[in-house]
Amino acid sequence: MSTRKCYNTPMKTLLTIAYDGTQYAGWQRQKNAIAVQEKLEDALLQLFNEPIIVAAASRTDAGVHAMGQRAAFCLDDMRVPLDKLPQVLNGFLPQDISVVAAEEVHEGFNPRFDAICKTYSYSYYNANIPNPLHARYSAFVPQGLDIAAMSRAAKSFIGKHDFAAFMATGGSAKTTVREIFACDITAEPGTNIVKLTITGGGFLYNMVRIIAGTLMYVGHGKINADAIPGIIRSLDRTQAGKTMPPQGLTLLAVRY
Repeated sequence: MSTRKCYNTPMKTLLTIAYDGTQYAGWQRQKNAIAVQEKLEDALLQLFNEPIIVAAASRTDAGVHAMGQRAAFCLDDMRVPLDKLPQVLNGFLPQDISVVAAEEVHEGFNPRFDAICKTYSYSYYNANIPNPLHARYSAFVPQGLDIAAMSRAAKSFIGKHDFAAFMATGGSAKTTVREIFACDITAEPGTNIVKLTITGGGFLYNMVRIIAGTLMYVGHGKINADAIPGIIRSLDRTQAGKTMPPQGLTLLAVRY
């Protein structure tokens, strides 16, 4: 959250942002790499002629995409109608980042901690030959996938569990307990795309990518579909599947 206070006519704005994360070192501003947050804050600086810090719902990693990232900022004098703000801001943003909506929220609103749930998707391109038109937004998986087994296994993630076995080294969460509300595998007809869609109250570091890797192993027969509850109970990262590459992951939505 920005430490900046609102005076005169307090106004806090919540943006919905879509971006192709290929060229960025993730969402969060960094010293030695370009991040999405930096580009958005630079655009706000150009528009309002004052430094503005934005706080996001999710710190997406390098190479990860978003259709529904949320970020809030505080400004005393908006000077731009909210319904016009996305179009105006996009004039200062690169083509791979777009503000798609803007709305007013109360001053104490926190886009991360006020979120009820977040939805991510992970896309596998399951074909014998890679397709360059899908390479930026999916992981190439040449081996056949047992979709029925993956779908059955996916249901075992639903509920409140300790997901320590599905957190990568480097995570700083105070607790590894998370609740998953929905977890589905679908095959998109005629596209060779198999998609994991998962909704939860929150996620651990690389949790979705590890779940995606575990379900891929189920699809390959390396992990039994009925073994997921035991892997969760083990709390052992080595029992789960690989961490899938970032380009297949997209933050679809954050709901409040």
